[in-house]
Amino acid sequence: MKIALIGYGKMGKLIEEIAVSRGHEIVSIIDVDNQEEFDSPRFASADVAIEFTSPTAAYGNYVKAFAKGVKVVSGSTGWMKEHGDDVSRACSEGGQTLFWASNFSVGMAIFSAVNRYLAKLMNRFPQYDVKIEETHHVHKLDHPSGTAITLAEEVVEQLDRKTDWEPGRLVNGDGQTAGFVMGGSRDMVRIDSIRRGEVPGIHSVQYDSAADSITITHDAHSRQGFALGAVLAAEYTKDHQGLLTISDMFDF
Repeated sequence: MKIALIGYGKMGKLIEEIAVSRGHEIVSIIDVDNQEEFDSPRFASADVAIEFTSPTAAYGNYVKAFAKGVKVVSGSTGWMKEHGDDVSRACSEGGQTLFWASNFSVGMAIFSAVNRYLAKLMNRFPQYDVKIEETHHVHKLDHPSGTAITLAEEVVEQLDRKTDWEPGRLVNGDGQTAGFVMGGSRDMVRIDSIRRGEVPGIHSVQYDSAADSITITHDAHSRQGFALGAVLAAEYTKDHQGLLTISDMFDF
């Protein structure tokens, strides 16, 4: 399979390594300093482009790739609120293909399925309140993480007593806390964010009552799982069309 890379930071380089090890060819690499590569025949020859950039760049990258008829796999977050409807129309009416996930880890896909099932069970037990905590490296600028938001949305979908999610406390890399209002809203799922060291990603969902608590946690040991998952998604996307997600690739 011919793969183009959009974004050539740590994730892009790791994706390149894994893709080549699986027998794929990297035909084009695009970063901030060579945007003209979108117009090259090399990019247009790609079966799939794998995109890991920033919330401000992601949507524009999709549009440029779609214009060349290139399918996209993307792990960029923060663009959906403003551009989600446009992307959905491009895929449903315009014949384009985007495989998007806030987290490509196979372990996270399993964790997400467990999260949905646990929330469904907990809908019967209103004595338990729920909150989510995510921890990432100090270089991560957005908060809460896209993965934490996805987990929260899954919980809200199952719990009648919750209407939406809200950001909770943010603990910065220097230990300073910001953005936390004690108590919050009882009908909201609170997401706390911690920035520490070089942590690839830790996500916990906790149900707490006066009697006990139940916590499930996914702890990524490295970016390796994210990169492998992105390549697996590209392999899936090559032969599928439309707006795709992890739930399409894994039937949990």
